Amino acid sequence: MFSQEMNFNDFTQRLGQVDARGLGIELAALVGCVALAWVVTRWFGRDQPKDSIWFGERIFDGLLFPLLALVFTELARRLVSDFQPVLVLRIGVSVFLSLAVIRLFARVMRAVFPASNLVRLLERTISWLAWIAAILWIVGLLPPVLAELDNITLAFGKTRVSLQTIVQGVLSAGLVLVIALWIAATIEKRILREAVSDLSMRKVASNAVRAFLLLVGLLFALSAVGVDLTALSVLGGALGVGLGFGLQKLAANYVSGFVILLERSIRIGDNVKVDAFEGRITDIKTRYTLIRAGNGREAIVPNESLITSRVENLSMADRKFNITTTIVVGYDSDVAQVQGILCEAAKAQARVITDPAPVAFLMNFAPDGLEFTLNFWVADPDKGKDNLRSAINIAILEGLRSAGVDIPYPQRVLRVESLPPGVSATRDPAV
Repeated sequence: MFSQEMNFNDFTQRLGQVDARGLGIELAALVGCVALAWVVTRWFGRDQPKDSIWFGERIFDGLLFPLLALVFTELARRLVSDFQPVLVLRIGVSVFLSLAVIRLFARVMRAVFPASNLVRLLERTISWLAWIAAILWIVGLLPPVLAELDNITLAFGKTRVSLQTIVQGVLSAGLVLVIALWIAATIEKRILREAVSDLSMRKVASNAVRAFLLLVGLLFALSAVGVDLTALSVLGGALGVGLGFGLQKLAANYVSGFVILLERSIRIGDNVKVDAFEGRITDIKTRYTLIRAGNGREAIVPNESLITSRVENLSMADRKFNITTTIVVGYDSDVAQVQGILCEAAKAQARVITDPAPVAFLMNFAPDGLEFTLNFWVADPDKGKDNLRSAINIAILEGLRSAGVDIPYPQRVLRVESLPPGVSATRDPAV
């Protein structure tokens, strides 16, 4: 596509050769290419999802539109160049090529890392580099710049590498890795979501596919820039030593993450209790697990802790969750009546399930009265427990008051062994 290099003198010469008729033909051809690309993209993107990398949210902000415009414009440039000097179409080719590269990086990175601030910084950096390269190529300064970069060499031991080779290697590696991430995201979206119903197994499968494709892509990129892959064996040995000593905790967390996902001892959505923190697992990363409590607080727990320490999985047997509340009534109260009031207060709440049904027990003969404990179950503990317990306590209080059941105040008996001389044991009413 770019076999005919254009220096700055060629650019000024072509600019001087452009006349009004030739400029009109090129502009018409460019508009036609853009319109054709828009029609084709619009036709194929009618029923595509909003997160599609090819079509984007508004059809034209995906990868397919600038890619088709690039192909059509290059074909038009080759056709028009047979009978007149070409300038506008060459500029269009460079613009659409830069736009296609920007869209590729931007759409893939947003699909793989949707909530990362680093992705936005990377998008802006790639956009600036792509547009600068396009401007340099348009004015004919890109070949001289590349030649100057090739003359600048850096020494790595006994090997000298030019700055141009480093830049090309970085760009090649970035392109290969982005394509690998794209393939991994497509496999996860189109295959794993349908073939693997379990969320934890889908997570470990997507992580394994992504890691494998990134490794293969990195090896291809290193091989493309001339790096001897046999030298990586030394790096692998050094990395193994580092993992064995300095990075053993980090390696243990990564290995524990894959063990958790494979064993499925805990899964995304389970309600667990780790030490004194209780909540629902919202995500299992390769290094840590996110646990969100009912009050919105979120804990980041290293995966090694979930393997080596005691973890209560409150959802392992079934999805029902037990909640209790305690009340003390007077000793002269009717036990059966109090139990009925407690159970009816729980049954009146829509979130309380009927199987098993709420049940109240006389648990203790407390100093101030009879102590009852109400047990009830819910199937949605993620919606909150304190709010439900508060509503049931209010209903219990109203029910006991309506039935005339005494709720005694705490009482304590003070025994006085002796009094100072002149002090009477009779209580002064004024005190």
